[in-house]
Amino acid sequence: MNNNLQFIIDMELEGEAYYRRQAELNQNTPITAVCNMLAAEEKRHAMIVTSRLNGFPYQLLETNISASGRSVFVGAADMGSDGTSRLSQTEFYAIAAQKEQDSIDIYTSCLEKADNEAERELFVYLIGQEKQHFVLLDELAALLRQADEWVEDAEFGNRKEY
Repeated sequence: MNNNLQFIIDMELEGEAYYRRQAELNQNTPITAVCNMLAAEEKRHAMIVTSRLNGFPYQLLETNISASGRSVFVGAADMGSDGTSRLSQTEFYAIAAQKEQDSIDIYTSCLEKADNEAERELFVYLIGQEKQHFVLLDELAALLRQADEWVEDAEFGNRKEY
């Protein structure tokens, strides 16, 4: 299981670096705050798993917000403001939500292979955390999609409640 834990530490640190890079590339946009928050979360997850790997005590604190052996962040394209590869906020949040879903899938696979209660508890916690990230990103993408797609007059028509 130590190899799996080291893989997860590496993946969480790659996630932190990825979100920090995206925050830097998208300065002065709403994406910056979301990426900084997610980077801090990924770093905290890496610290928890590192403590577990090294046999140190750790706390699984709740926050509010691969099975293939490959991190979901390896080879991920930058979503920056270089003028050629800039994505819309909607596209950014949708892609980031998919990365969180990929993490959920990897942790679910690890949970199925866990051979003791402490490991199961750790993976259940990480799955819950990544699900919170997924929901946040998915809801942000949905709100932006709705704003992009809504062409009717606000006074008329049937609309979903926010």
